[in-house]
Amino acid sequence: RITALYGKHQALELQLNATPAAAYVSTSPDLFCPKDRTRDVDAISQVIQSAKTFIFISVMDYLPLVRRSFRRTSVTRYWSTIDEVIREAVVLRGVKVHLLISFWRKTHPLTFNFVTSLKSLCMQLHNCSLEVKFFSHKEQKDDFQLGLNHNKYMVTDNAVYIGNNDWVGSDFDRDAGVGLVMKMKDSHQNRRVTVLEQIKAAFVRDWKSHHAKNLQKSKDQQGKRGSLQWSKGFWDLTEENDWNQSL
Repeated sequence: RITALYGKHQALELQLNATPAAAYVSTSPDLFCPKDRTRDVDAISQVIQSAKTFIFISVMDYLPLVRRSFRRTSVTRYWSTIDEVIREAVVLRGVKVHLLISFWRKTHPLTFNFVTSLKSLCMQLHNCSLEVKFFSHKEQKDDFQLGLNHNKYMVTDNAVYIGNNDWVGSDFDRDAGVGLVMKMKDSHQNRRVTVLEQIKAAFVRDWKSHHAKNLQKSKDQQGKRGSLQWSKGFWDLTEENDWNQSL
């Protein structure tokens, strides 16, 4: 175990494209977090909680569930760590949230339930904005992940988080992961394009792309091909580490 030099309480001060910034690295799971190292989920939570006007999230999978073994039995539970801070940002602080999720053959059906629950928060509420889109690109036959949007990042009005884990509870619980948090300082006083602005532009490009479809269209598409997937036994997965095996 190696002591971390920088974390969410003491970030590294540096220059990014001639813009003053602060950065630190986060890791997961907990066993990979030495003293003073920030956990991935804590880094994500801090970035969300520090946002003031907008939060743009682009991930391949979003599923707030975690599966653990208890007395030799696999138990699936709701994993609220990230889901809750998103809800707080939208409802309590009025932060605009855009959530862009990849839509592919392994998209878990419960993903639609969870994001529908998120969207319902803004029903009949003023100053409440949460939108969800699914990024659907034609998958390749030989390598069905080749055409996927593998993004795993978040950009806000003052920070960027880039990681390698999908936002799935089980991934943070058991998979080796690393994240990078960057916070811009005095960006309005610097005429150079910041890293934050570049990543925001990339998100907006994907969000406005014809590959990005709204929630209802993606649910309809899932329903049309669902019978084919089930008939092929797609969900009867044999790999123990597949998060989306039958619950």
